[in-house]
Amino acid sequence: MSAGSYRQFCPVAMAAEVLCSRWTLLLVRELMLGSSRFNDLRRGVPRMSSALLAKRLRELEAAGIVARAPASHPANPHEYRLTSAGLELRPIVESMGVWGRRWVTTEATLRHLDANLLMWDIRRNVRAEPPPLARTTIEFIFNDRAPPERTYWLVVERGHDADLCLLDPGFDVDLYVSTDLRTLTEVWLGYSDWSRALGSGALRLTGTSELAAQLRAWLPGSTFAAAGTGAQREGRVGPER
Repeated sequence: MSAGSYRQFCPVAMAAEVLCSRWTLLLVRELMLGSSRFNDLRRGVPRMSSALLAKRLRELEAAGIVARAPASHPANPHEYRLTSAGLELRPIVESMGVWGRRWVTTEATLRHLDANLLMWDIRRNVRAEPPPLARTTIEFIFNDRAPPERTYWLVVERGHDADLCLLDPGFDVDLYVSTDLRTLTEVWLGYSDWSRALGSGALRLTGTSELAAQLRAWLPGSTFAAAGTGAQREGRVGPER
């Protein structure tokens, strides 16, 4: 981090030296959202190489923001946890997300569609309340994508965290969600809603009406969806290229 030093004593400059390297804040975001294993962190930053992820984790550890701890599962060598200094970044990261949702233009945001990242964010934000009586498998089909970004399976089961499968888990499918990647991203981020997407035919749910309604309740949207947008009112912010 010292190679990119601003050479200023200002606390903002010193904090930026620690946090503003490429991918660092996104890695902190993933840790705040509950990812602690290396492979889970990779799924939250799918375009980041494993080598760079390992490097950034070492840097955050050296800065006292992340600590390694023994893994709770024997298959993992260790887990990564935010320290007190890392946890204190939560309101800063959340405020940046709210600002981005409100002021970066919709088109600039939707230029960077990513099926893997979208489905991983959906998986970790599932709110299955009340939980299903039996295991429920939901198949998401992106009609505009080619394999391996075309089909995903979300498995929701009482007493377990929701599971996201990239390969067919072999369970009977209870509900099919057929759409294009932009439409579901718009719904997830709050630029559109379920009713509008369903009414236009851009999104289709195939299964019982009860389970379709339940899915909509289980998926409340992105953490930042409720922030609204101000970019259209007071000028455009964000890359136009």
